[in-house]
Amino acid sequence: MFPVEIFYTQRPEQDYLQAAIKTCVNIHKDDKEGDILLFLTGEEEIENACLQIREDCKALGDTVGKLLVVPLYSSLPPQQQQKIFDKAPGPNSKGIPGRKVVVSTNIAETSLTIDGIVYVVDPGFSKQKVYNPRLRVESLLVSPISKASCKQRSGRAGRTRPGKCYRLFTENSFEKDLIENTYPEILRSNLSNVVLYLKKLGINDIVHFDYMDPPAPETLMRALEQLNYLGALDDEGDLTEVGKLMSEFPLDPMLSKMVISASQKYSCVQEILTIVSLLSVPNVFLRPRENQAEADSAKRKFVHIDGDHLTLLNAFNAFTIKGMQQDWCWNNFLNYRALKQANDVRNQLSRMTEKMGLELTSTSKTDSDYYDNIKKCILSGFFMQTAHLERNGHYLTLKDDSIVMIHPSTSIDGKPQWIMYNEFILTSKNYVRTVTTIKPEWLFEMSEDYFDLSEFKNSESKRKLERIQQKW
Repeated sequence: MFPVEIFYTQRPEQDYLQAAIKTCVNIHKDDKEGDILLFLTGEEEIENACLQIREDCKALGDTVGKLLVVPLYSSLPPQQQQKIFDKAPGPNSKGIPGRKVVVSTNIAETSLTIDGIVYVVDPGFSKQKVYNPRLRVESLLVSPISKASCKQRSGRAGRTRPGKCYRLFTENSFEKDLIENTYPEILRSNLSNVVLYLKKLGINDIVHFDYMDPPAPETLMRALEQLNYLGALDDEGDLTEVGKLMSEFPLDPMLSKMVISASQKYSCVQEILTIVSLLSVPNVFLRPRENQAEADSAKRKFVHIDGDHLTLLNAFNAFTIKGMQQDWCWNNFLNYRALKQANDVRNQLSRMTEKMGLELTSTSKTDSDYYDNIKKCILSGFFMQTAHLERNGHYLTLKDDSIVMIHPSTSIDGKPQWIMYNEFILTSKNYVRTVTTIKPEWLFEMSEDYFDLSEFKNSESKRKLERIQQKW
């Protein structure tokens, strides 16, 4: 609507976070009134930036106007997200006008308009989904944004009046290093769900299908391989009976395999529908920076000794027993919106399961195999995401031999010998998250093809599995 003046740095920034904080403080010191929108990549980075901007501006005393600093990211509770629409503070005792700073992920790039934004600070990064076909894992990685995203961000400053955009990278970098448009998601995703759906439609030549953006053949091959290991496709690449059932669910194939296994083999459909629904929503447990100790204490009430999947199940069961009360969630540091969403997903999946003629079974909690059956059922979908403890204290993923660590957010106490995990997080260290303990002999029960030890590299994993297989 209005012109936006673009500024670049003279030299590349060594630390874009500190450069972004400094830029916001300088705008508040030196520029005329108008709110600031700073783009960062995730919750931790945003909360750190908010804290430091507040402290740095407070140190300037009444030489600058009052400042309201508000974060915005997807897992923030709705009432706190609404604060981005609050008006900037009024003038201070010296008549200097106040200002609002919104520190946001790229959710503010296109999804909403915040009135009053005059200045945009853009370090040029965002978290993007990236699929590693070798590890069969999707991760969110901090990556440079595209030129199109840069232009979209700068445009947030010119909605109501002329604005300024401070790009914390050089103009030469913008012209030569950034791609024109963000890569389509199909090129950055696990395609197992897509391949299963195409097979359901009767499209058998997956590689030569007329995609708008053709994915890499390796990614397609990995998807076919994964579906074969899960029992959804036979060795000729045709849908099996299990695959036909899996294709009816709007779920990742590993999750739909859990539901099928729960009904056909392990008699724990009710529990698995709950766990699958909870894995489909973000951040069930809240851990606000200012109440971390209280949040950790509240979480301990729900912790199951065997790991995170069963801890999630305990939390949801308590939520339903308490009548799904919002205040109870707030007092126990649980994400009410996520739990309500999980309940909606669960109801939808229950209706679909019944419609398909699958029995909604549930084993008695007094049954000695109750928790083992639930864990086996989860493992039926996630046997390709397992790891064992090495003597040096690190975990090694099975078959791929990647060194990983259990994420600090886990509810597991200590270091169990064998684990399965829901997420693989690539940061400065490789973490696995949402982790549950398993018994190694279960692995051969899940997929003798995948655990064909003749295909394993010579490693500690292989030697351990050979000893277990002999006993099994």
